[in-house]
Amino acid sequence: MIDSISNAERALVITQALPYIKKYTGKVVVVKYGGNAMVNETLKQQVMEDIVLLWLIGVKVVLVHGGGPEINELMQKLGKKSKFVDGLRVTDKETVDIVQMVLAGKVNKTLVNLLEMKGGKAVGLSGMDGRLIEAQVKDEKLGFVGDITKIHIKPVNDLLEKGYIPVISTLGIDKQGNTYNINGDTAAAHIAGALGAERLIMMTDVAGILKDKDDPSTLIPEITINEANSLYESGIVSGGMIPKLECCIDAIHRGVKHVVIMDGRVPHAILMELLTNEGAGTMVTGVKDGYKKH
Repeated sequence: MIDSISNAERALVITQALPYIKKYTGKVVVVKYGGNAMVNETLKQQVMEDIVLLWLIGVKVVLVHGGGPEINELMQKLGKKSKFVDGLRVTDKETVDIVQMVLAGKVNKTLVNLLEMKGGKAVGLSGMDGRLIEAQVKDEKLGFVGDITKIHIKPVNDLLEKGYIPVISTLGIDKQGNTYNINGDTAAAHIAGALGAERLIMMTDVAGILKDKDDPSTLIPEITINEANSLYESGIVSGGMIPKLECCIDAIHRGVKHVVIMDGRVPHAILMELLTNEGAGTMVTGVKDGYKKH
């Protein structure tokens, strides 16, 4: 499609992005990456291109990732069945070892390599490195699923100051050295809060918060955390969107300025959100502060 527009049109697109480039240069943006955007190879390449482009214009990008499909795939190969309770993976000792292998190993290093191949400078971390994510047992019936007790953000800040893109897999560790599987959205909210991020982008498999879940045209472009309660009560937010919105609200309370729930299946959705007037997805804010998304 880019080949069909003139050089003048390309220049216009770039100049229109200038105010947004100025807004985010030197600021921290955390991207929570998962879902179909992670398993679709074309989308994966585009997400990495978006992140490297932001990094090249001076945005301090932090990539927080999951890896559920890859974990399921390895468990299946090993003859181990996945079990979920309230959307959380029941994680016994053998399963947490598998989670560690997949997240801190295969997935993390694959993403680091992709970012490097696109021209970025990236370093992979797990929540175990530098005790970045301290955790404790969330619920005995879930096994090694962790609740975050503390974030030690210094390793991430050190990498940002040295000009790297930190790529973080969501594992936690306790004072006894036990490893925990940490929910990716929760980890991203805590990390973004500890960094005082300008924006947290939550990539999902839906367009955002919809008034009618079956009609993408009913997207709600912006809500405050105070307005979120009415969405719960009316049933507009239900099912798997409830914990995602709760993570958004938690991130705002922790000091993140704006959180966006967006469809990671849309090509270059990150650039659309940050560098255009229209944006993408649903923005969650603390209060109406005069900031206009559109």
